[in-house]
Amino acid sequence: MIVVLKPRISRKEETAVLREIRRLGYRPHMIRGVERTVIGAIGDERTHQTLETLITWPQVESVMPVQKRYKLVSREAHPDDSIVMVRGVEVGGRRFQVMAGPCSVEDEKQLMRTAQAVKDAGATILRGGAFKPRTSPYEFQGLGEKGLKLLTKARREFDLPIITELLSEQHVDLVAEYADILQIGTRNAQNFQLLIAAAKTGKPVLLKRGLSMRIEEWLLAGEYVLSSGNPNLMFCERGIRTFETYTRNTLDLASVPIIKRESHCPIVIDPSQGSGRADLVAAMCKGAVAMGADALLIEVHPNPAEAWSDGAQQVTLDAFRSLMADLRPFIQAADRE
Repeated sequence: MIVVLKPRISRKEETAVLREIRRLGYRPHMIRGVERTVIGAIGDERTHQTLETLITWPQVESVMPVQKRYKLVSREAHPDDSIVMVRGVEVGGRRFQVMAGPCSVEDEKQLMRTAQAVKDAGATILRGGAFKPRTSPYEFQGLGEKGLKLLTKARREFDLPIITELLSEQHVDLVAEYADILQIGTRNAQNFQLLIAAAKTGKPVLLKRGLSMRIEEWLLAGEYVLSSGNPNLMFCERGIRTFETYTRNTLDLASVPIIKRESHCPIVIDPSQGSGRADLVAAMCKGAVAMGADALLIEVHPNPAEAWSDGAQQVTLDAFRSLMADLRPFIQAADRE
């Protein structure tokens, strides 16, 4: 059930509602919006007393049943778009955001040069992999904590929040100490214990779609984050595995309006992983903006031919600068800033 509270009620009135929800056998989860506070009451409505009597309480605006399996991420639970704040950067608001940087942090020179270039071109968040999930155990696995420290140095020098991937529960505290956004990659999209651990850090979580994940499964994975008390969730479409071999993955841009209809959480598009080809990134970015995405996650490298990982899908610094200029009319046409 979803309980919507009236605006400007006191904490005492709010607490009374929470107490009653617990008394009736449900677990309450608060979602605070700009105008309204919503309480997602989790429990089996067939075995517990109905919460519909709460509509008689003066501080309650409405009580609604939620039929979908995912409760807290649903648009029913939170009709307004959620905005995720990252060091003053709003993801999901009016301004369209771009997260950009190298697939892997390789050394200080590579990272600093890239960070300077992407910021100058208009990116607002720096991406970079310190721990890398690789298909082969013999491929570059990332610099680990050294890479995190380099990302922190870049954040300090260029005033860019950083996003990096979290691979393991054993690294949760370490990565959360350095990162502003915790990225959960496609291989861990249904690693539910990792999702819970990431959520409990309180840091914003960017959840990538699994390689063969249906959208309902993706939304349910996101439910683990919100049900663990962390409202700062972003979905990221990064391509799914199909029978097509021309591209590395098939970027499902239809997921943008679907997520927008089903959920209040922001959606980010990763065109680099989505196609696996640098020459397709610009077209995918334009399509993502036109479809209504809230942000992009783009891999950028000073010299992709010498990249230690995924060089074929990383755009050059010059290409990124041109891309950002080309995106402006699309961003304006989508009524974003």
